[in-house]
Amino acid sequence: MKATDTLHERGQSLWLDNITRSMLDNGTIQRYIDSYSVTGLTSNPSIFDKAIGSGDYDDAIRSKAGQGMSAEELFFELAIEDLQRAADLFLGIHERTDGVDGWVSLEVSPLLAYETARTVEAAKALHARAGRPNLFIKIPGTPEGLPAITEAIAAGIPVNVTLLFSADHYRAAADAYLRGVERRIAEGLDPAVGSVASVFMSRWDTAVAKQVPADLVDKLALAVGLDVYRTYRQLMASDRFQRLENNGAKMQRLLWASTKTKDPAASDTLYVHGLAAPFTVNTMPDDTLEAFFEHGEVGDPLPANGGGVDALLSRFARAGVDTSEVAAGLQANGAKSFVGAWNELMDRIQGQTSAVT
Repeated sequence: MKATDTLHERGQSLWLDNITRSMLDNGTIQRYIDSYSVTGLTSNPSIFDKAIGSGDYDDAIRSKAGQGMSAEELFFELAIEDLQRAADLFLGIHERTDGVDGWVSLEVSPLLAYETARTVEAAKALHARAGRPNLFIKIPGTPEGLPAITEAIAAGIPVNVTLLFSADHYRAAADAYLRGVERRIAEGLDPAVGSVASVFMSRWDTAVAKQVPADLVDKLALAVGLDVYRTYRQLMASDRFQRLENNGAKMQRLLWASTKTKDPAASDTLYVHGLAAPFTVNTMPDDTLEAFFEHGEVGDPLPANGGGVDALLSRFARAGVDTSEVAAGLQANGAKSFVGAWNELMDRIQGQTSAVT
């Protein structure tokens, strides 16, 4: 049995962190579903920027260029067309798992990051426009984004919470989700609104690579992952969630993101085999998925109690790493990079529109 199948059998969902129109047209995504146990998909502006730059969308841009759309409007037109097709590929999985799996994701404009009302308005509009039950709207789990997450969930909009880095970040995102669920229960509405909390991993090790001793290189992300997973399992077992579950609510699933290994000296599947855990999701780019399919190994699952994570995190503290400070910096820098990637995408669309017309 391939390692991808083994992880799937043990209760972890493998999602693809990529989408292009050519991957839809040539059957690549369907092949990943059929042969790699892939059960969902995530996307982001950088992914679309690269795909549009490759010329994949020239014909589509040419056909829409005369409709007077802005670059942002044209992007969402193209992205929604692709994600509708992808959502349809995963719909059978979504229905078979009663909404636990089979999701795709679309991001709101990061330019709205500090405007709760406009973020919620955009989330509602994009979800309605896509018209697919298995489509998440991605909202960053920054302090400014948390109220928007609650409002979106309360409105019944499935949310992929992005830009989380630590157990504290995860705890805040989960609380925002549960607040939305609690409001739905109080209003007599269906509380089963899908959501994932996306914790970014590889950036941790990159951030401290030059600061820690050799024996701690490439170990911080997995230590943080253990800490987050422990928090996740504690919340699953909490009285608060048990009460909500009794009313029909579902747990917001934990998703490992940014799982491509950055250190060429480390295993190319470090953040896959190192983060194996039931009822979680690991979303990964094509090359990481292919590597794990070809030569990945599945070890023991993460211990629900965190194992020896506190001792390991203490070693980083003694090396001068303040994980709270690093997490705050990673989230702030991530939010800035989201804006940068968005602006680059808008420039790319304008450039491609000019080129093909």
